[in-house]
Amino acid sequence: MFDFIKPPLYIRLSPARLTVRNVKTGESISEPPDIAISRGPKQKILGVGNDAALHRSSKSALVINPFTHPRSMMSDFTTGQAVVKAFVRKLRKGGPLAPAPRVVFHPQGDPAGGFTQVEIRAFREMALGAGASEVVVWQGQDLNDEQVLTRQYPSTGQVLDEG
Repeated sequence: MFDFIKPPLYIRLSPARLTVRNVKTGESISEPPDIAISRGPKQKILGVGNDAALHRSSKSALVINPFTHPRSMMSDFTTGQAVVKAFVRKLRKGGPLAPAPRVVFHPQGDPAGGFTQVEIRAFREMALGAGASEVVVWQGQDLNDEQVLTRQYPSTGQVLDEG
């Protein structure tokens, strides 16, 4: 009903880079999907993306990429969701009262046999946890802004989950 006020975000994820783009305004952020977490009993996020790299030499911080695993696109759901949420927050303006975005989540890569249902569900849950009101998980060629805005996806790809 109020689709016109929900900012459309296009999230592309690979183990090397996470890109979040507001297709209406053209604003985007694209950085390594790393997260720095303090060591100790009460863990705290110290930085994400390029900011996480500042903590690589620190003995009091652990820097990880939750999207690197030899058999899966995801090695840690909880920290992965924190990374996606932090990237979305960096891009969005308006604080907690800003309208929840519509998200097209595009995991990059072509795993042997395709993404599992568990991975697809995890991608969807990550976007919802980052504040999305609606999520489409897309696999295929990169989409342009018009395709994301109009929800017209090329026949060369596949909508893996929509809801």
